[in-house]
This record gives sequence, C-alpha cells and structure tokens, in this order.
Amino acid sequence: MMANSEQTRPSSQSALAVHNEPARWYAAHTQPHREVRAKDQLENQGYEVFLPRRLKTVRHARKLTNVPAPFFPRYLFIRLNLTQHRWRSVNGTFGVTSLVMQGELPHPVPRGVVEAMIASVDAKGFLYLQETLQPGTQVRLAAGPFSEQLGTLDRLDDSGRVRVLLEIMGGTVPVHIERKFVTAA
Repeated sequence: MMANSEQTRPSSQSALAVHNEPARWYAAHTQPHREVRAKDQLENQGYEVFLPRRLKTVRHARKLTNVPAPFFPRYLFIRLNLTQHRWRSVNGTFGVTSLVMQGELPHPVPRGVVEAMIASVDAKGFLYLQETLQPGTQVRLAAGPFSEQLGTLDRLDDSGRVRVLLEIMGGTVPVHIERKFVTAA
C-alpha cells in the first residue's frame, strides 16, 4: 500500500508543475487574408494575440500606396497555457485554420522570439526589425517608387535617413529614403 502512495506522489507533483507552467506563445495558421478577423475573434474570446504588421507598397493604376500587411502572411501568434485554456477551440475560430502542431499538441514558438518582435513594434503597431547596416553593403528598398530594387548603401544619417545608390539605365542614381524602408539584401 505504501509503495502505491509513493508512486502517485511524484506524478501528482509533476502534474502540479505542468499546471503551474506559464503561458507560451503559439503560431496559428489563418485563412488567406483573414488574419485581422482571426485576431479580433480570438481577442473576443479572451486570448492574448499578436499580429505583426508592416507597410507594404502596392502598385495599382500607376499609383503607389503603402498599405498595412501582415509581416507573416497567414500566421498570427496566440498566448496559451495548454493546461488552463481550451486550446482546441482556437481551431474552430472564424479566420483560423489551425494551430501549428507537433504531433497532437500545439508546438510553442521558442522563448523570446515573439517577445522580441513585440518590443520592436512602433507606436502605430508596425514591426521594424533593426539590422546593422554598413556603407557599401547591398540593400533592398521596401517602399516608394523604387520598392524591391537592389542598391548599395552609401550613407547613414543620424536623422533616420539613408542614401542608397541605385543602378538605373546604366548609371548610378542616389536615392534618399527613411531608414525603416531599407533592408539588407
């Protein structure tokens, strides 16, 4: 009889330890172009949700406009404690296809990844990852009339602007642009 009670003690302590585990971030796969709807629906259910966004340059009818777009199309992050939350209900939420799974349980995002992204969000809710750029490196423009063009970084200002040299029609053309619209190639 004592052997049975001793055998149940460690398992009840380990169950208590799992029950007290803090909430982790998990990735949810969403339906196409339904990230915002899924985020709103999950927040209405009381979940903490993070949808990283960026400014995307769209060309239409000879006009360039910057529109908000998900940083990771068709994905968002949700904070869950698997022992306390009804995580299976997330899969039935409007806009959500399913949680990213590993076997029969959701697979957590490595610790610190989502937290670092949240710390990199500006006041308007857009994610800007800081890169260490050096003059002479190849960069890609992310916005403006030359978006998606490759160039060479020429100069960095303290005011948050950069000068990029673009190869256009056989010549080098300097372009001045905000630092946040330049990424490493």
